[in-house]
Amino acid sequence: MSKQSPTIMVVEDENLLLQAITKKLKLSGMDVLSCASGQQAVDYLNNLDELPDAVWLDYYLKDMNGLAFMQELKLNPKWENIPVVVVSNSASPEKVNNMLALGARKYILKAEYRLDEIIEMIKQLINDNEAADPTEPSGDEQQKPE
Repeated sequence: MSKQSPTIMVVEDENLLLQAITKKLKLSGMDVLSCASGQQAVDYLNNLDELPDAVWLDYYLKDMNGLAFMQELKLNPKWENIPVVVVSNSASPEKVNNMLALGARKYILKAEYRLDEIIEMIKQLINDNEAADPTEPSGDEQQKPE
């Protein structure tokens, strides 16, 4: 990783889970932007000087679902290449395909992985994203093989 501490935006509306994820990410050496709603995450993105290295997105949020959040990201060219990992309690093939088609890099079922395993996947995703274009950390690549 080129940065000392990558920044992860966590979008999770269950407060206890948001706190646990935030704590675990910080213990893993990452900076965390904790967002309790999709709209809060969009507001943060609008006001940040430096974009997060990745987004940890719960699919089901009280104010919008993962599809709506991904569509918001696509509306802003600066945000569309932020790696997004969807971490959800449910996954139909249609839901997963729709999220991947909108640009999510991974769709993970919470029940199938421990928190530290998901964090390792996110670290690897950030490394892969930086390796794809080390001169362009903002992620302006035209295409990403997946």
